[in-house]
Amino acid sequence: MTVIVPEPVLEENHNSVEEQQKDGGALDLDGEFVVPGSNAFGHSFRDYEKETARRATVEEFYRVNHIYQTYDFAKRKKEEYGKLQKGEMSIWECVELLNEFVDESDPDLDEPQIEHLLQSAEAIRRDYPDQDWLHLTALIHDLGKVLLHPTFGGEPQWCVVGDTFPLGCAFDESIVHHRYFKENPDYNNSLFRTRLGVYTENCGLDKVTMSWGHDEYMYLVMKGNETKLPPAALFIVRFHSFYALHHSVAYTYLMNEDDREMLKWLLVFNKYDLYSKSKVKIDLEEVKPYYLSLIGKYFPEKLRW
Repeated sequence: MTVIVPEPVLEENHNSVEEQQKDGGALDLDGEFVVPGSNAFGHSFRDYEKETARRATVEEFYRVNHIYQTYDFAKRKKEEYGKLQKGEMSIWECVELLNEFVDESDPDLDEPQIEHLLQSAEAIRRDYPDQDWLHLTALIHDLGKVLLHPTFGGEPQWCVVGDTFPLGCAFDESIVHHRYFKENPDYNNSLFRTRLGVYTENCGLDKVTMSWGHDEYMYLVMKGNETKLPPAALFIVRFHSFYALHHSVAYTYLMNEDDREMLKWLLVFNKYDLYSKSKVKIDLEEVKPYYLSLIGKYFPEKLRW
């Protein structure tokens, strides 16, 4: 089955969403979706410096993450989990497993992951009713967080969630809590300290080793189980936490032309991923039949994980 994905229409506005939100009001972006002026706690989105009840938890998460996410560590994890030998289950079974977890790296929401998946999927469904592949991509984009579950090794949150970033080259200062990289063994490695590190100009993001986490794992699951979703869906899942790229426009020199085309859809997806987070709950039983039909269209009944 070939899925034809039309090119999204994007506004010519290259300022970051954070810059556009300085006045504290809602943002009306392309599509019908309106970005709220504050998150579920009444604060600005992705504000890592605001004094909140979650600030200490989030900062400690990134301190540990930035110390231990090294080039060698990420390559070992990719080799280990890329074998897809942790078990077999359906997409929906994995969705239900995530109901047990709250993302410690997220300053904007403290709800179980299934709530966020449904919120982002339903928001996209309203604005892009004909792009069913994008609805399903939103539903599954965080399923790699199943790595937190005991049956999948019970990995610590620092190597499952949070913003992702390239390894094997210099850490860009736009990465949240950048100062903690000074304790990372790669920070003083002469091979990794330069702008390109082990890479070449415009080599393509498929050649880049990213910090290990749920994004990379779910990408490997999708690819290994031969999903029928289009390439844009795999790109979205793999790089949706790469905020240094799609929010700060860093590391663009590693991208090739294919990446630039895929990025257009990632930018569409990202606003729903980030700004649909709220305390409003979706009626699971009402929407479940629709998403089960999409799962059957794009995935086998059981997947290797």
